[in-house]
This record gives sequence, C-alpha cells and structure tokens, in this order.
Amino acid sequence: MTTSSLLSLAGCMFPATMSADDDAEWLQWVTKQFESIAGEDKEIDLEEFKTALKVKESFFAERFFALFDSDESGTISLDELLKALNLLIHGNETDKLRFLFQVYDVDETPGQSCSQGSAFLHSVAVAGAGCKFSFLVGSGSIDPDELRTVLKSCLRESAISLPEEKLDDLTLALFESADKDHSGSITFEELKEELERFPEVMENLTISAANWLKPPAHKKRSRRPRYLTPAYWHNNRSKLLFLGTYVGTNILLFVLATLRHAGAGGWVQVARGCGQCLNFNCTFIGVLMLRRYLSWLRATWVAKVLPLDQNVVFHQLVGYVVAALATIHTGAHVGNFGESRLAQTQACYSLWEYLFTTHPGIGWVGGSASVTGIILQLLITLMLLCSSTFVRRSGHFEVFYWTHLSYVPLWALLILHGPHFWKWFVVPGCLFVTEKIVGLAVSRIGGLSIVEINLLPSKVTHLVIKRPQSFHYKPGDYIYLNIPAIAAYEWHPFTISSAPEQQDTIWLHIRSLGQWTNRLYEYVRQPEPPGLALKRLTHSLRKKSAVQTGPGVQCYVDGPYGTPTRRIFTSEHAVLIGAGIGITPFASILQSIMYRMQKQNCPDCSYSWCETLKDDDMKLRKVDFIWINRDQKYFEWFVSLLTRLEMDQADEEPGGRFLEMHMYMTSALGKNDMKAIGLQMALDLLAKKEKKDSITGLRTRTQPGRPNWSKVTGQEIAEENKGKVQVFFCGSPALAKVVKAHCEQFSFRFFKENF
Repeated sequence: MTTSSLLSLAGCMFPATMSADDDAEWLQWVTKQFESIAGEDKEIDLEEFKTALKVKESFFAERFFALFDSDESGTISLDELLKALNLLIHGNETDKLRFLFQVYDVDETPGQSCSQGSAFLHSVAVAGAGCKFSFLVGSGSIDPDELRTVLKSCLRESAISLPEEKLDDLTLALFESADKDHSGSITFEELKEELERFPEVMENLTISAANWLKPPAHKKRSRRPRYLTPAYWHNNRSKLLFLGTYVGTNILLFVLATLRHAGAGGWVQVARGCGQCLNFNCTFIGVLMLRRYLSWLRATWVAKVLPLDQNVVFHQLVGYVVAALATIHTGAHVGNFGESRLAQTQACYSLWEYLFTTHPGIGWVGGSASVTGIILQLLITLMLLCSSTFVRRSGHFEVFYWTHLSYVPLWALLILHGPHFWKWFVVPGCLFVTEKIVGLAVSRIGGLSIVEINLLPSKVTHLVIKRPQSFHYKPGDYIYLNIPAIAAYEWHPFTISSAPEQQDTIWLHIRSLGQWTNRLYEYVRQPEPPGLALKRLTHSLRKKSAVQTGPGVQCYVDGPYGTPTRRIFTSEHAVLIGAGIGITPFASILQSIMYRMQKQNCPDCSYSWCETLKDDDMKLRKVDFIWINRDQKYFEWFVSLLTRLEMDQADEEPGGRFLEMHMYMTSALGKNDMKAIGLQMALDLLAKKEKKDSITGLRTRTQPGRPNWSKVTGQEIAEENKGKVQVFFCGSPALAKVVKAHCEQFSFRFFKENF
C-alpha cells in the first residue's frame, strides 16, 4: 500500500478536525510498529499477535485476532490493522460496544473455527465517510455459559484467583442484571443498556492493542519546574532552610581555611579548605544517625524546626559530599606535589614515596598523613559504592551492612590523619559511643524469644516475639533485630506491625528480599526446624503455615526508634499510603486506632456508637487508609486485621466514617479495558449484593489498577474538609515522588518512611 493510499484511508478514518500532519504522524507510527512485528512477510499471524498484545489468556488474543482478520486469511495485513485500530481508538460508543459484544458472543457457526478467522462476517459502517469494518458474528446473544467462559478468562487476565463457586456467583450477578427481559440470554441492546450505566468507562473503552499502536502523547512541559513553585517551598521550608544552613556552613569553613593558608599556594588552599570541611562532615554524618537521640527529639519542639524525619536522606547526601571532598582533597595534595617538584623543593622524594610511605614526615602522628589519607580514600570509596541502591535493593544487603561498619576504622584513621579532627569529634563521638553502649545493654538484658512464626504468601515471615514489660514504643516505630540462629552478628531494621496496646507480644512482618531475610524464611520452612514444631492453619483466603516455637527461638532487639508516623495522632486528617509490605507501620497504627475506639452499647436499647478514647496528643478527626498491592495474595498479610477494623466501626457515624479504606490491585485490568470490563461490573454487582468484596472478603471494594492520585487527593480527600491533611507514605521511592508531587498541589504535608 502506498503512502498516498494510506493517507486517503486515514482521511475517512479520522475526524475532519485532525490535521494532515497528525494523520501522517499516526500512519508513520503504526507502519513502523507493524513492520517490527510482522517481519519479512508483512503479515501478522496469531502467535505474533499474541506477543504484541501481551495478553496472558489466549482466549482474548484469539477473539481479537478473528475480529481484526476481516478477510479470513489467517493473518492481519496493515490495511486490516488500520481499520481495526480506527474503531478502537476513534470509533463511537456503539462501535466499541458492538466489538465488545462480538468478543463475548463466543458461539461459532458449526464446523468453523473463529480462532482461525474462518467465521461468518458482516460489515458495519464506522467513523463515517463510507469506511467499513467487519465484525465476527456468533449467535447474536450471550448465554450464561458464554458469559462464564469470558469471566473466567477475565480473571486469569487480571491475575485474580477465585473458587469455582465464586465464579458462578459472578456470572449469575452480571447475567441477572443485564438480562432485562429475562429471556435467558443477553442481546446487544441489553448489554449496551447495562454498560451505559458507566459513561466514564465507555468514553475510554479500549484494548491494549490500541494503546500499543497509539503514538505516544507529546508531554507538555510544565511552565515552571516543580522546585520553583510556591507549593514546593511552602511544604519543604524546614528542609530547605536546613540545606541552606548546611551549604552555608561548608562554604564558611572552606573560605576561612583558605584565608588562613593564603600564602601557601592554590593547591594547599584547596586541600586545607576541603580538609576543614571534611572535619565537619565526617563528624556530622554520624550525628545524623544518632537514632535514639533523634527519637527523643521528635517528641520536642525541635521536630517543628528541624527536618528530623529526613535524617537518612541527609546522611546519604553528606556521604556523597564526603566522597567528593575527599577526592578533591587528595587530588589537591597530588597537584601540590607536582608543583613542589617543579620548584625543586621536594626533589628527594618520588610520588610513590610521597603517597605510600612515612619518609616525607607529613602528618602530626609519625608522618602518617599520606598513608592514612590513601587508606581513607579507599574506605570512603568502598563505603559509597556498597551503599548504592543497586547493592542494597538487589538482595545484597549484607554487603552494605558489613562495609558500612568501616566507619569505626575510618574515624580512627581520621584522628591519626588530621591534627584537628579530634576536636570536632569528641562531643559527637561521646554521644555516638553512649548510644551504642545503651543499645547494646538494652538489647542484651533479658534475652527475648520468638514464640510463633507464620509463613505468609509471597515469602513473608510473620514473627511473634515475647514482649518484655520494660519495652515501650509508639505506633509505627521500628527496631533492629538479631537472631543468632540466622546470623550471630547481623542486625537488621524492621517496622513493628503490632500496636503498643498489645501488651504480651511484638509483631514483625518480614518480606524475603535479601540474603538474611531469605535465610530466615528457609530456616522456618525446613521440615523440622531446630526447636520448632510445624503445624497447619487455615486462612480465610488460602492456607498458610504456622510454627509454634515451644520455649522459643532466641533473639535480640535494639530500639525502638521513632519514625515520621509518630505525628499521625497529632494530625487532624491523616492519609496513610502503603505499597506492598509498606503497610507494616500502618498496621501498628490502625491497630492502635482500633484499641482507642471503644464500641459502646446503650443499656436501654440496641443503639451502639463508637467513643474515641482520646489522650492529650490525639487530634485525629479522619483517617484515610490506602493500600496498593500488585497481586491478590498480598492482601492476605493483614486481611484479618482490616476485617476487625471494619467490624468495629459503626456503619453510620455522625459526620461520616472515621476510618475509610481504599484497596488497589495493580495487576488487575481497569474497567476501561475490554478484557476486564465484564469482570469489574460483575465484581461491583456481587459486592453490593453480598456486602463484601470477592477478592479480599472486606466490605471495601478492591479497585483495579493504580489510584488516580489527582482524583484521590483532590476530589476525595481535599473536599472532605476534616482539617489539615498530612500524608504518610511507606513504599517504593518512585511512587513516593509521584504522591509527593500531588500532595504539593494541594498543600498537604508529606512524610515518608526512611530507615
């Protein structure tokens, strides 16, 4: 097909308002995509179509392929592809609905196979101008068996696992709602009437093939960068003030040091300036990790002035600054050596002797400045590389852990290397040593024991630890855990998932993502783990393993340490956003809320209400909890807790519900996808009928896909007017950036878990 004929085809396919340039760009994009998949024969067969469509269930690929293959040749040409895509991208609602109806109407003419494209076809006019698109025709109606087949494929496509009985219930709910005349089958008009109840869905109804071949939208550049908006400066004023003070301090120290050595030459001035900044930064980097002191400061007015919740972020920033300053400092000394060689002032020493021996006598302790400097440079580089995100999040946390312990020899070498470092280090060093001694003493007093272990889906280990009477913590706090049976000297941070009001035990939910966590999971999975007795328990959704430990597995705990979530009970409207296992701090908080809410019953009648047990610090008026999971099985981690929370709340409360839950499953296809719209409608209908969600068993309906943050933050949260909104997030850094950007638009304060 020539370019001119393609443009002519596009003229009848696209609305007249589209320009010729837009037509040409679309055609160029489609042609390029088609050629990359079709190969040398310039035709797309079924297997190539399945690969391009990226569908999990062959049912939909075969149905779509038969509809695309209008000439029944068993392959799709570029001409056929353009006609089909025009319908899916630019067709009206009736056109798209008829396409959807043909997908659902799986009856075939006897002796023919729709998967091979050899079915009875007829043409309907689409998009005006006389253009035609061929539709596959089955029996002209959808019976219950056909609907069940489609819904079963929809479940597989969305990675949702439900028992056969639940599939029957979904089929019945949707069929009874759509079969308006109770004839025992669903006609096109009945399906259209049912779907028209969702106008926002019909407007965007498509399949992934259309998105696959739709040219990428041109990104509109923001008028102003996010960092220059008033909202950003308002929401980050304490952080920006702290950063400004930090940068100003370094500049001041550098300038003062260079002025003191003004007559020693440029290289010496640079080296001394960087050295003075290193004195400050190598001390300050340890101050930022005084977790016990920072946890105490969070309860004071200092938390309103300093960004204490960003201590880990600033610790990382200072680490990069230290690495840069150390490199410049070393390079300046090498440059000074070269300049001195030219001036013949150090001709008796080679560069090798200057850097790697004590012969030149440089330094205040035995002339060891050069040697200690080289070792320090290597240690700093090693720590920086092993602290990268790639190492920490690729299952090699132990590499980061052990190399980070190099701070002990690093500080010792700095005392030997720099004559003034000890003056900077003496006070912070004493605080650091004190904190470590206190932590060691607390963790070793009265060894704790793990009294129960539950193995949850997706390799999550639920530890139940006997709680000592002296252990006090706040909702959302975290601890460092050591289990000698797994690794004698390793300590790893985990958020406490139980509420402080739970007096007897401490809960931890640990997902297996690294070496240590995987060893823990495999240790428990052994047929007969040392000291453990395995038994089976039945969960509400599927089976899980539980391990009773008898006398218990010995463990040690260091903490607790505070996090930004300590601010939740002083908020007016708190929004808790957890992604995957990021729910753990909020599990503690939600349980604490449950304990603080007492359900009261009137002695004279059956009326019941919830009375809040408020303390002086609790100002909460509303809580919105948003949990985003990739797969259905992840909801099993805390489904029992969420069920209790729903049961403990009154159905109707004055001014609305105190706690609102929002569940999202990202693997599930949305309502605007042809491969899922029927399933999502059926899930909605059955949830209204049974008053519970089929996926989780909660009253809260699980929504497919990712949240529409503009809608969630703007229409659902900002308009509630329950007071100042504070958003607390725990999850992936990438998602944190997205949520934070939306929070800034509505002037919500944003807090992220960092530990």
